[in-house]
Amino acid sequence: MASQFLISVDLGGTKILSALIDSRNKILSRVKVPTETEKGSEYLVESVSASIKKILNENHLKESDIKAVCMGVPGTVNPFSGEIGNAPNLDIRNFNIKKALEKKISIPVLIENDVNLAGLGIKKFELDKNVKNILVVFVGTGIGGALFFDGKLYRGSSFYAGEIGHMLVESKGKFATSSNRKTFELTAGRPAIVRDIRKGLNKGKKSILKEYISPQKQIKSKTLSDAVSKTDPLAMKYVGKSATAIGTVLGSITTLLNIDTIVLGGGVIEAMHRFMIPKIKTAFKKSVLAEPGKHVKIFETKLGDDAALYGGIALAEEFLK
Repeated sequence: MASQFLISVDLGGTKILSALIDSRNKILSRVKVPTETEKGSEYLVESVSASIKKILNENHLKESDIKAVCMGVPGTVNPFSGEIGNAPNLDIRNFNIKKALEKKISIPVLIENDVNLAGLGIKKFELDKNVKNILVVFVGTGIGGALFFDGKLYRGSSFYAGEIGHMLVESKGKFATSSNRKTFELTAGRPAIVRDIRKGLNKGKKSILKEYISPQKQIKSKTLSDAVSKTDPLAMKYVGKSATAIGTVLGSITTLLNIDTIVLGGGVIEAMHRFMIPKIKTAFKKSVLAEPGKHVKIFETKLGDDAALYGGIALAEEFLK
């Protein structure tokens, strides 16, 4: 009998989320474990393997019942070879995670960039089949993108396509160095919002976030959302600044690529989409060339963190034909 189940794994910088999915595309169970990147790549593989085995045990399944493990990785990956080129949030470079994991389990392993995988899930389960040219953007600790042209995921010549977070948006001085370069994610990601808020707090600006002036206290997306909902001026200013930067960059990308749909996700968007998306749309309209911009639809994904898990279904369909 053919294997009836799939396991999707979202390998993040802080957590490993694994899910069991049945033949009707229903998520049956989930396992979440912390990502301990400081212990090295082999330990990370062991953690992923342990989470997969936990799912099997909890659901009384054998490895032979699973047709594939589909894993999203926050970095540059070659889905054909299984090689991670560079995954800074995992502190991994030039490591074949597919081969390493297949030594631990007797299940085929498929890997993909995490936002590409989320994009595959969004395209398959949220978008009309007539939607062809798509940009998916996830905003969180970093900013990542996935591009679809004529309905197909575009991975690029060396699998770097969609890395919009590393686009340079500002460079001061004659020579661009690491100290005077501002990338998109260093301008609009959550750490950038937090950085600017802390600068304001240090200058004595009034804010309900004053208890977070210490760098040891984390300001997460929900914290920002709560502050915005209470019309905190400091939070509104810098979350708004992020939204404007996002809209401006998306407008420029649309002028270049003439896409028809932009789907936004990630922790920052999920927590504050009601406040951010109108501002993103306003900045988008100001920066995009009128003709390619007038028919573009911009909205947030309804799948949330599950987008990458559902993307495993589409990845398996592509590679297990």
